[in-house]
Order: sequence, then structure tokens, then C-alpha cells
Amino acid sequence: MQNARDRLLLAAAELLQGGGTVSTRAVCDRAGVQAPTLYHHFGSKQGLIDAVANHGFTQYTAVESSGDPLDDLREGWDRHVRFGLEHPSFYGLLYGRVEPGRPCAITAPAHAALRERLTAAAARGMLRVPADDAAEQVLAANVGVTLTLISQPEPDFGLSGRVREAALAGVLHTPSADTPTTRASAALTLRALADDDPGDLTPGERGLLGELLDRLAR
Repeated sequence: MQNARDRLLLAAAELLQGGGTVSTRAVCDRAGVQAPTLYHHFGSKQGLIDAVANHGFTQYTAVESSGDPLDDLREGWDRHVRFGLEHPSFYGLLYGRVEPGRPCAITAPAHAALRERLTAAAARGMLRVPADDAAEQVLAANVGVTLTLISQPEPDFGLSGRVREAALAGVLHTPSADTPTTRASAALTLRALADDDPGDLTPGERGLLGELLDRLAR
């Protein structure tokens, strides 16, 4: 039998997914508990909604590495889109919580996972711009196309694929023997390798090296 906390999570998720009214009373009635139980576990109705959204969001950010950064980036993009289409109410909640100058803590795992994949690409000399910049660009495109597909009566997955490839082409390149390594690309690669294995560098030395490499990368 589910405990009260799990029943509250499920009740809120079902109401969000079904587009129903997510009031404290509606959630508690559906879960078969009293309001004090909700406050005990989550502090407030918003605390419960945050927990539901965070649980759902982390399900698609956990993508295991295949060993190919480009494949992982494409898979992460496609999973993001599928999550939005399968959970439009969740997705609207997640990306509708925009406050000026205040990043959303709930969507932070998506940004962190994307930056990790882009850092892996940088270690192979594939990144054109710093990983943070690349993550911002790709995530903005991913969110935009997902919201567009949600609004379409028949989602155009071809559109998602085209936007995905354009976004990735803007931040990545494929190294080859015929393509000379640029200063920026070399700096980005060294930065990723140093972050992964700093060796005997002190924190101060790592900070100075990172600052210099960032300047060279730009």
C-alpha cells in the first residue's frame, strides 16, 4: 500500500496531467488524506507541486553515456521533446515558472546534464564555444521546439529534427585530418580535460588556468 506521501505525489501528478484544478482540497481528497498531512510532508501546496515536477523532470535527464557525445546529445534532445509531449501539463509548469533574473531550480538538472554532455564533446575537440554558452543555446532551442510541438494538433517531429541539427551545428564541429585545430577549439578541449583530471594543480592554479583558457576560447 502506498504511504501518504506517495499518494499525494500521485494525486497531484494526475491532476496536473489531466488539466484539473490543483487545489489543496482537490489533491487531499484524491489522495485520501487531510490538509495537515500535505503540509507535514511538503510544507505547502507549491512544495508538493515542486516535488512532483522535479520527480518527473529527473526521469528524462538521466541518460547513460553511449561513448559518442553527438549521439548522447541527440538522444537527450529527443527525450526532452518526448517528455514535453507526454507530459504537457508538467512541461508547462516547469517552463512557465520564469521569474526575471532568477533561474528555475527545478529545471537545473536538465541544464547540468546537457553541460556534462557538451563537456564530453569538448574533450574530443568537438566544441566551437564554451560548454556553458553551448548549453544555453541548445537548451533554448530544445525548449522552444518542444513548446511549439505541444501547441500543434499533429506534432511535426521533422521540425524537431531539423532544429536539433541546426542547434548542434552551431556549437559543434567534427574534427578531421583536413581541418586544422583552432586556438579556441584547443583551449576548450584542454579546459574540459583539465576539469575532468586536474592533476596536481591547486584550486588557485585551476582557477587561473580556467580563466586563461576561457579567454583563449573566446
